Amino acid sequence: MEELTNVNKRAHKLILNNRRTCNLTGINDVLSFDEHEIILETEQGMLMLKGNDLHVSRLMLDKGEVDVDGRIDSFTYSEQSGMGTKGDSLLARLFK
Repeated sequence: MEELTNVNKRAHKLILNNRRTCNLTGINDVLSFDEHEIILETEQGMLMLKGNDLHVSRLMLDKGEVDVDGRIDSFTYSEQSGMGTKGDSLLARLFK
């Protein structure tokens, strides 16, 4: 049964150019964003981008694509299963 769910998942890819632009695929949702931090739900778990002057320049959730501009300092992945369910609030998902 688990194999069937993996077939429907989109490929997750992260392309970083000169730490200034980032193209991401396999994005399910944008949970929060400001100029210093962007939190994304991806096919591979939760992803936190940190930096300065961060902007979501293109968002196409129907295709699972996000483009980010700004100075990107770090990427941090965490397991999706430990972040709670979709019904939980953002804070509940982050601090479980």
